[in-house]
Amino acid sequence: MTAPVIVWLRQDLRLTDHAAVTAAAAQGPVLFLYVLDDDTPGDWRIGGASRWWLHRSLEAFAKTASLTLRRGRADAVIAEVLAETGASGLYFTREYAPWSAALERNVKAACDTAGIACHRYGGYLLHEPEAIRNGSGEPYRVYTPFSKACFAAGEPKPLKPVPAFTTWSGPVRSEQLANWDLLPSNPNWAEAMEECWTPGEAGARQKLADFIAHGLAHYAEARDIPERDVTSRLSAHLHFGEISPAQCWHAVRAAQMQVGGKLDQAAEKFLKEILWREFSYHLLHHWPNLPTEPFRPEFADFPWNDDAAALKAWRKGETGYPIVDAGMRELWATGIMHNRVRMIAASFLIKDLLVPWTAGEHWFWDTLVDADIASNAASWQWVAGCGADAAPYFRVFNPVLQGEKFDTRGVYVRKWVPELQRLPDEFLHRPWEAPPMVLKAAGIDLGRNYPHPLIDHGKARDRALAAFQRIKGTA
Repeated sequence: MTAPVIVWLRQDLRLTDHAAVTAAAAQGPVLFLYVLDDDTPGDWRIGGASRWWLHRSLEAFAKTASLTLRRGRADAVIAEVLAETGASGLYFTREYAPWSAALERNVKAACDTAGIACHRYGGYLLHEPEAIRNGSGEPYRVYTPFSKACFAAGEPKPLKPVPAFTTWSGPVRSEQLANWDLLPSNPNWAEAMEECWTPGEAGARQKLADFIAHGLAHYAEARDIPERDVTSRLSAHLHFGEISPAQCWHAVRAAQMQVGGKLDQAAEKFLKEILWREFSYHLLHHWPNLPTEPFRPEFADFPWNDDAAALKAWRKGETGYPIVDAGMRELWATGIMHNRVRMIAASFLIKDLLVPWTAGEHWFWDTLVDADIASNAASWQWVAGCGADAAPYFRVFNPVLQGEKFDTRGVYVRKWVPELQRLPDEFLHRPWEAPPMVLKAAGIDLGRNYPHPLIDHGKARDRALAAFQRIKGTA
Protein backbone atom coordinates (compact mmCIF):
# COMPACT_ATOMS: atom_id res chain seq x y z
CA MET A 1 0.00 0.00 0.00
CA THR A 2 1.25 3.47 -0.87
CA ALA A 3 2.24 5.50 2.17
CA PRO A 4 0.02 8.49 2.91
CA VAL A 5 0.86 12.13 3.18
CA ILE A 6 -0.68 13.66 6.29
CA VAL A 7 -2.49 16.97 6.37
CA TRP A 8 -2.54 18.12 9.97
CA LEU A 9 -5.67 20.25 10.25
CA ARG A 10 -5.75 23.02 12.82
CA GLN A 11 -7.67 26.28 12.40
CA ASP A 12 -8.04 25.59 8.69
CA LEU A 13 -11.07 23.32 8.39
CA ARG A 14 -11.69 23.72 4.67
CA LEU A 15 -10.54 22.38 1.30
CA THR A 16 -10.79 25.55 -0.80
CA ASP A 17 -7.81 27.93 -0.96
CA HIS A 18 -5.78 25.63 1.26
CA ALA A 19 -2.11 25.58 0.29
CA ALA A 20 -1.22 22.59 2.47
CA VAL A 21 -4.05 20.47 1.04
CA THR A 22 -3.16 21.47 -2.52
CA ALA A 23 0.50 20.56 -2.04
CA ALA A 24 -0.25 17.29 -0.24
CA ALA A 25 -2.79 16.14 -2.83
CA ALA A 26 -0.10 16.27 -5.50
CA GLN A 27 2.11 13.87 -3.55
CA GLY A 28 -0.11 10.88 -2.89
CA PRO A 29 -3.10 9.63 -0.91
CA VAL A 30 -4.04 12.03 1.86
CA LEU A 31 -4.77 11.32 5.50
CA PHE A 32 -6.54 14.27 7.16
CA LEU A 33 -5.66 14.41 10.85
CA TYR A 34 -7.17 16.64 13.55
CA VAL A 35 -5.66 16.62 17.04
CA LEU A 36 -7.61 17.97 20.01
CA ASP A 37 -4.77 19.39 22.08
CA ASP A 38 -5.94 20.68 25.45
CA ASP A 39 -2.38 20.95 26.69
CA THR A 40 -2.48 24.67 25.89
CA PRO A 41 -0.37 26.94 28.10
CA GLY A 42 -1.98 29.27 30.63
CA ASP A 43 -5.70 29.88 30.48
CA TRP A 44 -6.07 29.39 26.75
CA ARG A 45 -7.68 25.97 26.54
CA ILE A 46 -10.41 26.34 23.93
CA GLY A 47 -13.54 27.79 25.52
CA GLY A 48 -17.03 26.37 25.82
CA ALA A 49 -18.71 28.15 22.90
CA SER A 50 -15.75 27.47 20.64
CA ARG A 51 -15.82 23.79 21.60
CA TRP A 52 -19.43 23.61 20.42
CA TRP A 53 -18.45 25.24 17.11
CA LEU A 54 -15.44 22.94 16.73
CA HIS A 55 -17.64 19.86 17.11
CA ARG A 56 -20.01 21.05 14.40
CA SER A 57 -17.16 22.13 12.14
CA LEU A 58 -15.42 18.77 12.40
CA GLU A 59 -18.74 17.07 11.65
CA ALA A 60 -19.09 19.20 8.55
CA PHE A 61 -15.54 18.53 7.37
CA ALA A 62 -15.98 14.77 7.83
CA LYS A 63 -18.83 14.90 5.32
CA THR A 64 -16.42 16.13 2.63
CA ALA A 65 -13.35 14.02 3.40
CA SER A 66 -12.40 11.16 5.67
CA LEU A 67 -11.05 12.54 8.94
CA THR A 68 -8.85 10.91 11.56
CA LEU A 69 -9.38 12.25 15.07
CA ARG A 70 -6.90 11.96 17.91
CA ARG A 71 -6.60 13.65 21.28
CA GLY A 72 -3.43 14.55 23.14
CA ARG A 73 -0.36 16.74 22.85
CA ALA A 74 -0.14 17.50 19.16
CA ASP A 75 3.57 16.82 18.63
CA ALA A 76 3.37 13.47 20.46
CA VAL A 77 0.21 12.41 18.61
CA ILE A 78 1.72 13.31 15.25
CA ALA A 79 4.82 11.25 16.02
CA GLU A 80 2.53 8.29 16.82
CA VAL A 81 0.52 8.66 13.61
CA LEU A 82 3.68 8.94 11.52
CA ALA A 83 4.89 5.64 12.98
CA GLU A 84 1.50 3.92 12.60
CA THR A 85 1.03 4.87 8.95
CA GLY A 86 4.56 5.08 7.59
CA ALA A 87 3.61 8.48 6.19
CA SER A 88 5.90 10.05 3.62
CA GLY A 89 5.24 13.68 4.53
CA LEU A 90 3.42 16.09 6.82
CA TYR A 91 1.68 19.26 5.61
CA PHE A 92 0.09 21.93 7.78
CA THR A 93 -0.90 25.60 8.06
CA ARG A 94 1.02 27.94 10.29
CA GLU A 95 -0.55 29.37 13.45
CA TYR A 96 0.49 32.42 15.48
CA ALA A 97 -0.46 31.92 19.13
CA PRO A 98 2.38 32.55 21.59
CA TRP A 99 2.99 28.81 21.93
CA SER A 100 2.56 27.91 18.25
CA ALA A 101 6.17 28.39 17.12
CA ALA A 102 7.51 26.05 19.82
CA LEU A 103 4.88 23.43 18.98
CA GLU A 104 5.70 23.63 15.28
CA ARG A 105 9.41 23.19 16.04
CA ASN A 106 8.57 20.06 18.04
CA VAL A 107 6.47 18.74 15.16
CA LYS A 108 9.33 19.42 12.75
CA ALA A 109 11.66 17.52 15.09
CA ALA A 110 9.26 14.56 15.13
CA CYS A 111 9.26 14.55 11.33
CA ASP A 112 13.06 14.73 11.24
CA THR A 113 13.26 11.78 13.63
CA ALA A 114 10.89 9.81 11.39
CA GLY A 115 12.91 10.80 8.33
CA ILE A 116 10.04 12.48 6.51
CA ALA A 117 9.56 15.94 5.01
CA CYS A 118 7.67 18.56 6.97
CA HIS A 119 5.96 21.37 5.04
CA ARG A 120 4.44 24.48 6.64
CA TYR A 121 2.26 26.94 4.72
CA GLY A 122 0.54 30.26 5.27
CA GLY A 123 -3.10 30.90 4.56
CA TYR A 124 -4.62 31.89 7.89
CA LEU A 125 -3.71 35.50 7.16
CA LEU A 126 -3.34 37.64 4.05
CA HIS A 127 0.22 38.57 5.01
CA GLU A 128 2.68 36.81 7.26
CA PRO A 129 3.40 38.96 10.35
CA GLU A 130 7.04 39.44 9.31
CA ALA A 131 6.10 40.68 5.84
CA ILE A 132 4.57 44.06 6.72
CA ARG A 133 7.14 46.50 8.16
CA ASN A 134 7.35 50.24 8.47
CA GLY A 135 9.97 52.39 6.74
CA SER A 136 12.52 51.61 9.45
CA GLY A 137 12.00 47.89 9.08
CA GLU A 138 10.16 47.68 12.42
CA PRO A 139 6.72 46.21 13.11
CA TYR A 140 3.81 48.61 13.10
CA ARG A 141 2.29 49.84 16.36
CA VAL A 142 -0.52 51.89 14.80
CA TYR A 143 -3.34 50.42 12.75
CA THR A 144 -3.88 53.09 10.08
CA PRO A 145 -0.36 53.05 8.58
CA PHE A 146 -0.40 49.27 8.88
CA SER A 147 -3.61 49.04 6.86
CA LYS A 148 -2.23 51.44 4.25
CA ALA A 149 0.86 49.28 3.92
CA CYS A 150 -1.34 46.22 3.42
CA PHE A 151 -3.36 47.91 0.69
CA ALA A 152 -0.09 49.04 -0.94
CA ALA A 153 1.21 45.45 -0.87
CA GLY A 154 -1.30 44.57 -3.58
CA GLU A 155 -4.11 42.10 -3.94
CA PRO A 156 -3.96 38.65 -2.34
CA LYS A 157 -2.80 35.76 -4.51
CA PRO A 158 -5.45 34.04 -6.65
CA LEU A 159 -7.49 31.46 -4.77
CA LYS A 160 -6.55 27.80 -4.92
CA PRO A 161 -9.45 25.57 -6.01
CA VAL A 162 -10.22 22.33 -4.23
CA PRO A 163 -7.63 19.90 -5.59
CA ALA A 164 -8.38 16.39 -6.78
CA PHE A 165 -7.14 14.03 -4.07
CA THR A 166 -7.27 10.42 -3.03
CA THR A 167 -8.07 9.58 0.57
CA TRP A 168 -5.70 7.09 2.17
CA SER A 169 -7.58 3.90 3.06
CA GLY A 170 -5.01 2.18 5.25
CA PRO A 171 -5.55 1.23 8.90
CA VAL A 172 -5.24 4.02 11.44
CA ARG A 173 -6.85 4.49 14.81
CA SER A 174 -9.39 7.30 15.04
CA GLU A 175 -11.37 8.44 18.05
CA GLN A 176 -15.08 9.17 18.06
CA LEU A 177 -16.00 12.85 17.97
CA ALA A 178 -18.93 12.23 20.32
CA ASN A 179 -16.53 10.96 22.98
CA TRP A 180 -14.71 14.28 23.12
CA ASP A 181 -17.65 15.88 24.97
CA LEU A 182 -17.33 19.15 23.08
CA LEU A 183 -21.09 19.70 23.14
CA PRO A 184 -22.89 20.88 26.29
CA SER A 185 -25.15 18.31 27.87
CA ASN A 186 -27.25 19.49 30.80
CA PRO A 187 -28.28 22.21 30.44
CA ASN A 188 -27.91 22.55 26.68
CA TRP A 189 -26.93 26.22 26.65
CA ALA A 190 -26.05 25.95 22.94
CA GLU A 191 -29.63 25.40 21.82
CA ALA A 192 -29.98 28.93 20.43
CA MET A 193 -26.58 28.71 18.76
CA GLU A 194 -27.74 25.66 16.85
CA GLU A 195 -30.43 27.84 15.30
CA CYS A 196 -28.12 30.79 14.57
CA TRP A 197 -25.12 29.15 12.96
CA THR A 198 -24.08 26.61 10.34
CA PRO A 199 -20.44 25.80 11.11
CA GLY A 200 -18.32 24.34 8.32
CA GLU A 201 -16.99 25.35 4.94
CA ALA A 202 -20.36 25.28 3.19
CA GLY A 203 -21.90 27.43 5.92
CA ALA A 204 -19.01 29.89 5.62
CA ARG A 205 -19.44 30.23 1.86
CA GLN A 206 -23.17 30.78 2.27
CA LYS A 207 -22.61 33.39 4.99
CA LEU A 208 -20.19 35.27 2.71
CA ALA A 209 -22.64 35.12 -0.21
CA ASP A 210 -25.50 36.37 1.97
CA PHE A 211 -23.40 39.25 3.27
CA ILE A 212 -22.38 40.38 -0.20
CA ALA A 213 -25.95 40.09 -1.47
CA HIS A 214 -27.72 41.76 1.44
CA GLY A 215 -25.29 43.44 3.84
CA LEU A 216 -22.28 44.86 2.03
CA ALA A 217 -24.03 47.80 0.37
CA HIS A 218 -25.24 49.04 3.77
CA TYR A 219 -22.15 48.09 5.77
CA ALA A 220 -20.57 51.53 6.11
CA GLU A 221 -23.61 53.43 7.37
CA ALA A 222 -25.46 50.70 9.28
CA ARG A 223 -22.83 48.41 10.80
CA ASP A 224 -23.11 50.23 14.15
CA ILE A 225 -26.89 49.72 14.39
CA PRO A 226 -27.45 46.45 16.28
CA GLU A 227 -30.99 45.94 14.99
CA ARG A 228 -29.70 45.97 11.39
CA ASP A 229 -28.41 42.64 10.11
CA VAL A 230 -25.68 44.06 7.87
CA THR A 231 -22.51 42.73 9.52
CA SER A 232 -20.84 39.76 7.88
CA ARG A 233 -21.00 37.28 10.81
CA LEU A 234 -17.90 35.69 9.28
CA SER A 235 -15.57 36.00 12.26
CA ALA A 236 -16.12 32.48 13.63
CA HIS A 237 -15.79 30.97 10.15
CA LEU A 238 -12.51 32.86 9.73
CA HIS A 239 -11.30 31.83 13.17
CA PHE A 240 -11.78 28.14 12.43
CA GLY A 241 -10.40 28.54 8.93
CA GLU A 242 -13.60 27.40 7.22
CA ILE A 243 -13.02 30.28 4.86
CA SER A 244 -9.81 32.18 4.16
CA PRO A 245 -9.42 35.96 4.43
CA ALA A 246 -8.36 35.91 0.78
CA GLN A 247 -11.71 34.37 -0.17
CA CYS A 248 -13.50 37.19 1.62
CA TRP A 249 -11.26 39.82 0.08
CA HIS A 250 -11.62 38.56 -3.49
CA ALA A 251 -15.39 38.13 -3.13
CA VAL A 252 -15.81 41.75 -2.03
CA ARG A 253 -13.56 42.96 -4.84
CA ALA A 254 -15.57 40.95 -7.36
CA ALA A 255 -18.81 42.47 -6.05
CA GLN A 256 -17.35 45.94 -6.57
CA MET A 257 -16.33 45.13 -10.12
CA GLN A 258 -19.94 44.29 -10.89
CA VAL A 259 -21.04 47.78 -9.85
CA GLY A 260 -18.45 49.81 -11.68
CA GLY A 261 -15.07 48.66 -10.45
CA LYS A 262 -14.72 51.32 -7.77
CA LEU A 263 -13.87 50.38 -4.21
CA ASP A 264 -16.62 52.26 -2.43
CA GLN A 265 -16.90 53.21 1.21
CA ALA A 266 -18.77 50.07 2.27
CA ALA A 267 -16.27 47.69 0.71
CA GLU A 268 -13.30 49.63 2.02
CA LYS A 269 -14.78 49.61 5.52
CA PHE A 270 -15.21 45.85 5.41
CA LEU A 271 -11.73 45.22 4.04
CA LYS A 272 -10.33 47.37 6.83
CA GLU A 273 -12.04 45.05 9.31
CA ILE A 274 -10.23 42.13 7.68
CA LEU A 275 -7.04 44.15 8.14
CA TRP A 276 -7.82 44.77 11.82
CA ARG A 277 -7.68 41.00 12.21
CA GLU A 278 -4.33 41.07 10.39
CA PHE A 279 -3.09 43.87 12.64
CA SER A 280 -4.11 41.91 15.75
CA TYR A 281 -1.97 38.97 14.64
CA HIS A 282 0.84 41.32 13.65
CA LEU A 283 0.83 42.62 17.23
CA LEU A 284 0.53 39.16 18.76
CA HIS A 285 3.45 37.83 16.75
CA HIS A 286 5.78 40.68 17.68
CA TRP A 287 4.46 41.12 21.24
CA PRO A 288 3.43 37.61 22.36
CA ASN A 289 2.42 38.80 25.84
CA LEU A 290 -0.46 40.77 24.32
CA PRO A 291 -3.18 38.50 25.80
CA THR A 292 -1.89 38.87 29.36
CA GLU A 293 0.02 42.14 29.72
CA PRO A 294 -0.82 45.74 28.77
CA PHE A 295 0.92 46.88 25.60
CA ARG A 296 1.51 50.21 27.32
CA PRO A 297 3.60 49.29 30.36
CA GLU A 298 2.37 52.18 32.52
CA PHE A 299 -0.98 50.38 32.78
CA ALA A 300 0.70 47.62 34.78
CA ASP A 301 0.23 49.92 37.80
CA PHE A 302 -3.39 50.81 37.08
CA PRO A 303 -5.53 50.68 40.27
CA TRP A 304 -8.10 48.13 39.15
CA ASN A 305 -11.11 47.24 41.29
CA ASP A 306 -11.32 43.45 41.48
CA ASP A 307 -15.07 43.39 42.14
CA ALA A 308 -16.32 39.80 41.80
CA ALA A 309 -19.98 40.75 42.35
CA ALA A 310 -19.88 43.46 39.67
CA LEU A 311 -18.17 41.09 37.24
CA LYS A 312 -20.85 38.46 37.86
CA ALA A 313 -23.64 40.97 37.24
CA TRP A 314 -21.97 42.08 34.00
CA ARG A 315 -21.60 38.49 32.83
CA LYS A 316 -25.29 37.78 33.48
CA GLY A 317 -26.52 40.96 31.81
CA GLU A 318 -27.82 42.42 35.06
CA THR A 319 -26.00 45.77 35.24
CA GLY A 320 -29.13 47.93 35.08
CA TYR A 321 -27.94 49.54 31.84
CA PRO A 322 -30.16 48.09 29.10
CA ILE A 323 -27.77 48.26 26.13
CA VAL A 324 -25.03 46.53 28.14
CA ASP A 325 -27.42 43.88 29.44
CA ALA A 326 -28.81 43.25 25.96
CA GLY A 327 -25.33 42.63 24.60
CA MET A 328 -24.32 40.27 27.38
CA ARG A 329 -27.52 38.27 26.97
CA GLU A 330 -27.09 38.12 23.21
CA LEU A 331 -23.60 36.78 23.82
CA TRP A 332 -24.79 34.05 26.17
CA ALA A 333 -27.62 32.95 23.87
CA THR A 334 -25.91 33.07 20.49
CA GLY A 335 -22.15 33.05 21.12
CA ILE A 336 -21.77 36.42 19.41
CA MET A 337 -22.32 40.08 20.23
CA HIS A 338 -22.83 42.98 17.87
CA ASN A 339 -19.55 44.83 17.36
CA ARG A 340 -20.74 48.25 18.55
CA VAL A 341 -22.31 46.69 21.64
CA ARG A 342 -19.09 44.80 22.36
CA MET A 343 -17.32 48.14 22.70
CA ILE A 344 -20.07 49.54 24.93
CA ALA A 345 -20.12 46.47 27.16
CA ALA A 346 -16.33 46.32 27.36
CA SER A 347 -16.05 50.02 28.19
CA PHE A 348 -18.63 49.60 30.96
CA LEU A 349 -16.72 46.73 32.56
CA ILE A 350 -13.34 48.42 32.34
CA LYS A 351 -14.12 52.08 32.91
CA ASP A 352 -17.40 52.19 34.82
CA LEU A 353 -16.67 49.19 37.03
CA LEU A 354 -12.83 49.37 36.89
CA VAL A 355 -12.71 45.59 36.53
CA PRO A 356 -9.47 44.48 34.78
CA TRP A 357 -9.75 44.08 31.02
CA THR A 358 -8.34 40.56 31.30
CA ALA A 359 -11.49 39.47 33.18
CA GLY A 360 -13.60 40.50 30.21
CA GLU A 361 -11.14 38.96 27.80
CA HIS A 362 -11.42 35.59 29.55
CA TRP A 363 -15.22 35.72 29.65
CA PHE A 364 -15.31 36.41 25.93
CA TRP A 365 -12.80 33.60 25.40
CA ASP A 366 -15.26 31.14 26.94
CA THR A 367 -18.51 32.49 25.50
CA LEU A 368 -17.72 33.73 21.97
CA VAL A 369 -17.91 31.32 19.07
CA ASP A 370 -15.36 33.57 17.36
CA ALA A 371 -13.01 33.71 20.38
CA ASP A 372 -9.69 34.53 18.79
CA ILE A 373 -6.57 35.01 20.87
CA ALA A 374 -5.23 37.89 18.77
CA SER A 375 -8.39 39.85 17.99
CA ASN A 376 -9.79 39.33 21.49
CA ALA A 377 -6.65 40.62 23.18
CA ALA A 378 -6.08 43.52 20.80
CA SER A 379 -9.70 44.66 20.99
CA TRP A 380 -9.93 44.51 24.78
CA GLN A 381 -6.69 46.43 25.07
CA TRP A 382 -7.98 48.97 22.54
CA VAL A 383 -11.07 49.68 24.64
CA ALA A 384 -9.02 49.71 27.86
CA GLY A 385 -6.69 52.35 26.44
CA CYS A 386 -3.63 50.24 27.20
CA GLY A 387 -3.10 48.68 23.77
CA ALA A 388 -1.45 49.61 20.51
CA ASP A 389 -3.23 52.47 18.75
CA ALA A 390 -5.75 52.35 21.60
CA ALA A 391 -8.77 54.51 22.25
CA PRO A 392 -7.72 57.17 24.77
CA TYR A 393 -8.47 56.11 28.32
CA PHE A 394 -10.43 59.32 28.88
CA ARG A 395 -12.89 58.26 26.14
CA VAL A 396 -15.54 56.60 28.31
CA PHE A 397 -18.65 55.35 26.55
CA ASN A 398 -21.85 56.57 28.16
CA PRO A 399 -24.10 53.48 27.97
CA VAL A 400 -27.28 55.57 28.02
CA LEU A 401 -26.26 57.88 25.19
CA GLN A 402 -24.79 54.98 23.21
CA GLY A 403 -28.06 53.09 23.54
CA GLU A 404 -30.12 56.09 22.50
CA LYS A 405 -27.87 56.79 19.53
CA PHE A 406 -27.47 53.29 18.12
CA ASP A 407 -30.67 51.58 19.32
CA THR A 408 -32.94 54.56 18.81
CA ARG A 409 -36.15 52.55 18.45
CA GLY A 410 -35.14 50.09 21.16
CA VAL A 411 -35.50 47.05 18.91
CA TYR A 412 -32.27 45.46 20.12
CA VAL A 413 -32.87 46.05 23.82
CA ARG A 414 -36.46 44.86 23.67
CA LYS A 415 -35.35 41.64 21.97
CA TRP A 416 -32.73 40.71 24.54
CA VAL A 417 -34.17 42.37 27.67
CA PRO A 418 -37.83 41.43 27.29
CA GLU A 419 -38.76 42.68 30.76
CA LEU A 420 -38.37 46.22 29.35
CA GLN A 421 -40.54 45.64 26.27
CA ARG A 422 -43.43 47.83 27.42
CA LEU A 423 -41.29 50.72 28.57
CA PRO A 424 -41.66 53.83 26.35
CA ASP A 425 -38.72 54.75 24.15
CA GLU A 426 -38.12 57.88 26.23
CA PHE A 427 -37.07 55.80 29.23
CA LEU A 428 -35.95 52.55 27.62
CA HIS A 429 -32.24 53.24 28.02
CA ARG A 430 -32.64 54.93 31.41
CA PRO A 431 -35.47 53.06 33.19
CA TRP A 432 -34.48 54.41 36.63
CA GLU A 433 -35.60 57.87 35.44
CA ALA A 434 -39.10 56.69 34.51
CA PRO A 435 -41.88 57.92 36.83
CA PRO A 436 -43.36 55.26 39.12
CA MET A 437 -46.63 55.14 37.17
CA VAL A 438 -44.76 54.58 33.90
CA LEU A 439 -42.77 51.75 35.44
CA LYS A 440 -45.90 50.21 36.89
CA ALA A 441 -47.73 50.39 33.55
CA ALA A 442 -44.74 48.67 31.92
CA GLY A 443 -44.75 45.93 34.56
CA ILE A 444 -41.33 46.92 35.89
CA ASP A 445 -40.38 46.81 39.55
CA LEU A 446 -36.80 48.07 39.69
CA GLY A 447 -34.73 45.91 41.96
CA ARG A 448 -37.11 42.98 41.54
CA ASN A 449 -37.62 42.14 37.87
CA TYR A 450 -34.95 44.49 36.50
CA PRO A 451 -31.96 45.73 38.47
CA HIS A 452 -31.12 49.23 39.57
CA PRO A 453 -27.93 50.50 37.86
CA LEU A 454 -24.83 48.94 39.37
CA ILE A 455 -23.21 52.36 39.48
CA ASP A 456 -23.96 55.95 38.54
CA HIS A 457 -22.21 56.48 35.22
CA GLY A 458 -21.22 60.09 35.90
CA LYS A 459 -19.56 59.18 39.19
CA ALA A 460 -18.00 56.10 37.57
CA ARG A 461 -16.52 58.22 34.81
CA ASP A 462 -14.98 60.61 37.33
CA ARG A 463 -13.54 57.66 39.26
CA ALA A 464 -12.06 56.16 36.09
CA LEU A 465 -10.42 59.42 35.06
CA ALA A 466 -9.00 59.88 38.56
CA ALA A 467 -7.53 56.38 38.37
CA PHE A 468 -6.00 57.22 35.01
CA GLN A 469 -4.41 60.36 36.45
CA ARG A 470 -2.65 58.21 39.05
CA ILE A 471 -0.67 56.42 36.36
CA LYS A 472 -0.45 59.24 33.83
CA GLY A 473 2.77 60.57 35.30
CA THR A 474 4.49 57.22 34.67
CA ALA A 475 3.78 57.27 30.92
